[in-house]
Amino acid sequence: MPVRLQHPYLLLVLTTLFWSGNMVIGRAIRDQVPPISLAFWRWAIALALVLPLALPHLRAQWPLLRSGWKAIVVLGLLGVGGYNTLAYIGLQYTPATNAVLLNSFIPIATITLSWIFLNKPLHSVQCFGVLLSFIGVAMIVCRGEVETLASLSLNVGDLWMLLAVFTWALYTIGLQWRPAGVNPMLLLAAFTIVGLLALAPGYAWEIAQGETIRVSAGVLAGIAYTGVFPGFLGYVFYNRAVAEVGASKASLFIHLMPVFGTLLSAIFLDEIPQLHHYVGITLIFAGIYLTTAALPQAKTT
Repeated sequence: MPVRLQHPYLLLVLTTLFWSGNMVIGRAIRDQVPPISLAFWRWAIALALVLPLALPHLRAQWPLLRSGWKAIVVLGLLGVGGYNTLAYIGLQYTPATNAVLLNSFIPIATITLSWIFLNKPLHSVQCFGVLLSFIGVAMIVCRGEVETLASLSLNVGDLWMLLAVFTWALYTIGLQWRPAGVNPMLLLAAFTIVGLLALAPGYAWEIAQGETIRVSAGVLAGIAYTGVFPGFLGYVFYNRAVAEVGASKASLFIHLMPVFGTLLSAIFLDEIPQLHHYVGITLIFAGIYLTTAALPQAKTT
């Protein structure tokens, strides 16, 4: 029996593939496209694609949007204005391989923030899993050298990526408060408009600083990719899947990004993973297992 395209787990696999490519593209064109400019045009393209699907629902569902405006603003700032902008800034300084490996920490960040803000139970084995994942992240950020942490000579790009990770975790948790009954395309359009309004001053600032896009066919193709696949299709697929399987289960698929991202980085950027990458991702995966599979009764949906 063929797998349906709308199956939530297939949607999540495709989403992580698109987002892995996004990291590679962001790293590849970092010298030609400033980070906020890339984020702005990514979402401008996504908005152009989603508007024809969203506008037919606007009149009937405007009251729902208006009543849920607070959640829409917060989610738009986090998911559209925040996460990818922070990731693109990070990719100015850190390899795409580091970026996708650090993204695999999102499930742990989501579970941890759910415990902090939503009082979701966190058992002792899960606490140990969170600790293992933190050690794995530290291994990647410190490039396997303890003296790096001691001297505080961390890669600033990795720190930007960690900030992006926690921003996305907050977005994933916050999706449970999105206005009920609003068409997904209309909701994505609303998030995108909020994000673009937030990005516009930063985009104008980059232009004022003389940081402009160096236009070429390759750069335009890269920007188009970020808008169509991770920007439009990725968010449509992810939001649909979260609605069906829940935030915690959906966030687990993020750890497919090291698989896709490491392969794509090796093929297109000649970034060969080092020993500390393998050790770090092993610890992160062990933490994910302990916080989700070791205690079935503690799983969240």
